[in-house]
Amino acid sequence: MLKQALSPLVDLVYPPRCPTCGDAIGEHSALCLPCWNALVIPGEPACAKCQRPFGNEEVAAGSVCAVCLADPPGHAGISAATLYNDASRKLVLAFKHGNRIALSRLLARMILARLPELDGQWLVVPVPLHFRRQWQRGFNQSALLAQEIARARGLDLLVDGLKRTRATPSLGGLGRKERAKVLSGAIIANPKRLGPLEGANVLLVDDVMTSGATTDACLKALRKAGAARTRIACFARVLDEAL
Repeated sequence: MLKQALSPLVDLVYPPRCPTCGDAIGEHSALCLPCWNALVIPGEPACAKCQRPFGNEEVAAGSVCAVCLADPPGHAGISAATLYNDASRKLVLAFKHGNRIALSRLLARMILARLPELDGQWLVVPVPLHFRRQWQRGFNQSALLAQEIARARGLDLLVDGLKRTRATPSLGGLGRKERAKVLSGAIIANPKRLGPLEGANVLLVDDVMTSGATTDACLKALRKAGAARTRIACFARVLDEAL
């Protein structure tokens, strides 16, 4: 009630602006219509394993894409709010590097809209940042998203379930094997949190999923810790061929 009462005053002092273009909007933590329309939401039909859109193809329910047939994934599915394009990139940059941490609610709501109901008990775990990078940035953007998702779905949050043992350089421009080599051993299950991870269904949360190298390293660490299955949830996913 207090928040509702003070909302008009807050809007007067800090008028709501679209976080990507700066145009006036009706409320905070929202987007203007042109920026909303610029986002690309993954469509259906999609691969039953990785949710890669099939485009306009007519396929049977439960169909699997060629990528997953050639290399079966080690996860229980991917839920991406958007495909990575210029519009989603601006949102991610504002959130991650512009210190617009209030955007975590908007981005999490968009992820939740694409996340199906999960059967059984699930543990929400964010992709970890190295402690130096988190200290420099002031927060782990994936942890903020994980917190919002866990709260909305009534799930348990294990914010430090995974741990980065060393800082890794940017993976841009590297091939799949090179990325895997850079990340080898860089992400482990937190030794202090092995109990909750044993036999757990884990919802792994990240802001952007690019090549999948980071999530693959997380999946490997979770399997080693005894997690039963892992599903991935992210705000933006790089799938250039689907744009």
